[in-house]
Amino acid sequence: MSIQKQTLEQQESQMMRLKNSGLINYTASPLLNDEKEEEMTRSALAAFHAKEEEIERKKTEIRGKVQAQLGRVEEETKKLAEIREELEALTDPMRKEVSLIRKKIDLINRDLRPLGLSCQKKEREYKEALETFNEKNREKAQLITKLMELVSESEKLRMKKLEELCKNMESLY
Repeated sequence: MSIQKQTLEQQESQMMRLKNSGLINYTASPLLNDEKEEEMTRSALAAFHAKEEEIERKKTEIRGKVQAQLGRVEEETKKLAEIREELEALTDPMRKEVSLIRKKIDLINRDLRPLGLSCQKKEREYKEALETFNEKNREKAQLITKLMELVSESEKLRMKKLEELCKNMESLY
């Protein structure tokens, strides 16, 4: 619409220029004026058609350029989408694997905590039992030593008594 207004304004300005330049003379005969006006109308129409053709040609040219740009933009958009997909494909498996491993580590940590506490408790119990065992072994060793001493003394005493008895028996004979 604005292009048509511009062309109409251009035609009117051409008519005004022709009138002002003296090509159109209203003092001449009406027949001559009609021919001149008709010729001016034809030239104005020819100028109008030329301008319209030029405008259409420029429109077509601009449309072509815009289409070419849109084509390039679409290609670039596709390329960017492909690159984005490739990046996501690269990072997603890594993220999934890392996430799975972290979850497994967390589960193992949950299992390890009570096991660690149980292990510490059992180590304390073991140390206490070992101490008690070693203490009893030392006590047993002392008692065995004392028993051996007592048995040894008892044997000495018995031997002594036997010798005395043997001497007493010999003295009786």
